[in-house]
Amino acid sequence: MNTSQPAAVLAEALRSEQSYVNGLYARVDEEREQAQAALAEVHTRGAYGGTRQALTEREVLASEHSRRIAQLNSSESGLCFGRLDTEAGDTHYIGRIGLRSAAMDPLLVDWRAPAARAFYTASPARPAGVVRRRHLHSAGRALTGIDDEMLDSDLLHESGRNGVESLVGEAALLAALRRARTGRMTDVVATIQAEQDRVIRSPLQGVLVVQGGPGTGKTVAALHRAAYLLYAHRRTLARRGVLVVGPNAVFLRYIGEVLPSLGERDVVLTTVGGLFPGLQASTEDSADAAVVKGDSRMARVLAEAVQLKQRAPKGDLIVPLEDEEAPVRVPHEACVRARQRAQSLGAPHNMARKRFVTDMLAALVRARSVKSERPLDEEELRHGPAELWRQRSVRHTLGALWPQLTPQQLVGRLLCDSAELRTAAEAVLEPSEQEVLLRQPESGWTVGDVPLLDEAAELLGEDDSAHRARERAARAERSEEEGYAREVLQILGLDGSGLVDPADLAEAHSEHGAAPTTAARAAADRSWAYGHVIVDEAQELSAMAWRTVMRRAPSRSMTLVGDVAQTGSPAVARSWGQMLDPYVAGRWRQEQLTVNYRTPAEVMEPAACVLAAVAPGRVPPESVREGGEGPRAVRSQEGGLVADVVRTVAGDLAALREAGGGTLAVIAPERALPGLTAALPQAAAGGGRSSLDAEVAVMGVAQAKGLEFDRVVLADPAGILAQSPKGGHDLYVAITRATHRLTVVYEGRLPETLQQLHHDSRATASAGRSLR
Repeated sequence: MNTSQPAAVLAEALRSEQSYVNGLYARVDEEREQAQAALAEVHTRGAYGGTRQALTEREVLASEHSRRIAQLNSSESGLCFGRLDTEAGDTHYIGRIGLRSAAMDPLLVDWRAPAARAFYTASPARPAGVVRRRHLHSAGRALTGIDDEMLDSDLLHESGRNGVESLVGEAALLAALRRARTGRMTDVVATIQAEQDRVIRSPLQGVLVVQGGPGTGKTVAALHRAAYLLYAHRRTLARRGVLVVGPNAVFLRYIGEVLPSLGERDVVLTTVGGLFPGLQASTEDSADAAVVKGDSRMARVLAEAVQLKQRAPKGDLIVPLEDEEAPVRVPHEACVRARQRAQSLGAPHNMARKRFVTDMLAALVRARSVKSERPLDEEELRHGPAELWRQRSVRHTLGALWPQLTPQQLVGRLLCDSAELRTAAEAVLEPSEQEVLLRQPESGWTVGDVPLLDEAAELLGEDDSAHRARERAARAERSEEEGYAREVLQILGLDGSGLVDPADLAEAHSEHGAAPTTAARAAADRSWAYGHVIVDEAQELSAMAWRTVMRRAPSRSMTLVGDVAQTGSPAVARSWGQMLDPYVAGRWRQEQLTVNYRTPAEVMEPAACVLAAVAPGRVPPESVREGGEGPRAVRSQEGGLVADVVRTVAGDLAALREAGGGTLAVIAPERALPGLTAALPQAAAGGGRSSLDAEVAVMGVAQAKGLEFDRVVLADPAGILAQSPKGGHDLYVAITRATHRLTVVYEGRLPETLQQLHHDSRATASAGRSLR
């Protein structure tokens, strides 16, 4: 808060705004009570004699009241966060939801509504008719601070609002930057700036790439874009939902409270390791294995592996029958024809298998007739195949030629059987590449396996004849129910309101009971086509992972957020064009975020040197603030790295506690993590959920990606450089996790790109004494 601000002016502003906010909460309470009473009345209503129309009308009203109650409950904290004073003399309050008085006068503008846009886009250069933008900070229902931005001082003087002397506080953005990081990213709708707003409100259609360096608010913009799209395109997205793909589970928990706080709950959040239903992989492959698994050539290997499962016998097929003493011989030519006919369908393996089995059973019936030296009659032609299929020996024999396969069976066997892998990959992969793929049968699934499983699922498909028959009957029933639901909505005046979807209402009243949410249905369905897909840290996706993600977005409505300069995986492309042109060549657009709101200039200075070395020509984002403390380096004696890290952590923790709290991360190369974890028993280790709640976390670069900490102790930067072909990019990521203070602890010599760091002589001397 601006210390030169007269206390009386600030106190009066707080009193006045608190009075208005109290009125808003009173209206929220009033609406909640009304909605709860109406919902209770609907549930107990016995009118209309329990007819079909009565039941449907009750469901419509219950759905509408429940939705409003949930919306009001989700806005309890930080209901109103801003105010706009315009040159026309109007005042608009901006908040999480829209509110009107009982007389339908506007009280609060929803942050996503067009009327709120100026709150994010107005600037002194282009005030858009805004005189003052006021940011309101709160804890629960109580206001704790106010920050004003004067956009046009002349208009402010003319507007009769007591002039510039009525301004209080400082710019909200810088105030937000100075706050300590917590284990969660709360919603920051009040600090979105014009760059982010342009991203958030970009059209739904097409692929939008948001390129931005550290601290530019990429994730904030992406999450608010999800909320905005669900608001602005509710009818389009309500049935298909939105998928958000993040880099790791910790990151998803970090952002997991943002969308619910904005009133959006029907969104699927996952990592690439969770894109295959029933599997949540978190183990990473070695760098060499990751490169091969992520290569698009693996699609060819898998396709060949599937085709190798579609066999014909080398000679005639000998089939033992349970009801005959001698086996039946099916001619080789008949087996080859059955295989070729099934393959010519172009259908997935398990679906084409039905054709193969049908033809082979018919050939077997004919062969049995020849063997018995009697002509086929119509009865045997009609029922003979089904009778034969009931015999285990027949099913076993035909299954060996064209087996029913699951993705897990195909991929698991391929990666564990050297002979099978060699046969499938000999024309695609080098022997050395095949070798790094092989593993033991008891090995668990890795993140890199998930795109392979998804590819296998596409190639295999499933024989869904019975399912499709049930679906046809269900669709006919749903169509009738939806027509009736639409009629009821028209009677109630709710048709086209977007509040209740006729399809949802029909499903809720089906004999199957209440339908699962869109998010639940989508997460369980591998073939689900989402209305929009958002990928954070998208630069980390391998070619095979891109194939997996693109299947979830057949409409190609996507938002891809990342920074190619922060790419850590050796399995990925070097540019957005390389990633996207195979799918949407010339049909993707890019927005650039250029302002670094989070990382202080002192930390970005060494980060820029690292960036220049690993990505020449790339310009780092411009920091808008200075942290006051430059990064420091602590040189350890040989063997003293861990002890100096522990000592540095203790000093930083004391400083954080004195300042009122905050977060601290120790980021180190993978090989150093066990020793550091053992030396810091109070710290949360690795990428587990506890790392977000702990005062201190010890993690590798991959686990820290996308996260921010008040203070970072970077241990052994040379080790980070050496641990991966993308070590320089990893070092850039590690440095830029700090929002206030960075300390580098090292042995030997600092990497060339960090030579400008100031050495802490006291820490070095202390370390030396402790080692003698």
